[in-house]
Amino acid sequence: MSDNQHQAQADEAGQGTTQTDFGFKQVDKQQKASLVANVFDSVAAKYDVMNDLMSMGIHRLWKRYTIDCANARPGNKVLDIAGGTGDLTAKFSRLVGPSGQVTLADINHSMLAVGRDKLRDQGLISNIDYVQADAEALPFPDNHFDIVTMAFGLRNVTEKQNALNSIYRVLKPGGRLLVLEFSKPTSEQLSKVYDAYSFHILPKMGQLVAGDSESYQYLAESIRMHPDQDTLKDMFEQAGFEQCDYHNLTGGIVALHRGYKF
Repeated sequence: MSDNQHQAQADEAGQGTTQTDFGFKQVDKQQKASLVANVFDSVAAKYDVMNDLMSMGIHRLWKRYTIDCANARPGNKVLDIAGGTGDLTAKFSRLVGPSGQVTLADINHSMLAVGRDKLRDQGLISNIDYVQADAEALPFPDNHFDIVTMAFGLRNVTEKQNALNSIYRVLKPGGRLLVLEFSKPTSEQLSKVYDAYSFHILPKMGQLVAGDSESYQYLAESIRMHPDQDTLKDMFEQAGFEQCDYHNLTGGIVALHRGYKF
């Protein structure tokens, strides 16, 4: 395990009190949210285009798998945290139907605005709410949602355990959480190729398409600082979730974690 992964896991265990990671840098915890906000303010307009380019379109398959595993039904209440430009929200809106409700929540106003405009252009209006919210302190009642999803957002949260605790609170008994996030490749060879791509090609792509290499350098670094699969599974269990598991996608570059509230 790398020094960066050890640091990430130490921080998640609460051994760091005032400092946290922002990519490979250490910053005051109170600063991280605004630094992350600056990243997403910068990339919001080109976010969807860059997702397709960065993943060669594979992110759509990862999200489709997450939707399938969520098992949403007509009438369900779904919370899509860090929902950004609304890829998951759009699919959930159709699945839960007019008797259901989907809440697209994001801490970043720029991302939320892009998502709202995109979904309204698709004619998805009646069963979607938009809420600017911090995952660590969700502004919703206890036991309110049937399903909560978080795709590629947890690694940007300052106190990840607080976010998982907050999600647990707002889920109904019998509800489920699905977190889709970049993770640790299972093959050393794949890991080397992935590192080369992330640190040498990705920032250049960000500069060319979005006019911003630094934000995509942060993206690559934030992925390396995120807890690995088993550590995140342990954090689910610490929050109170049961029957926790994860499924590696694309060789562990991404993993889908699931947990249930009983």
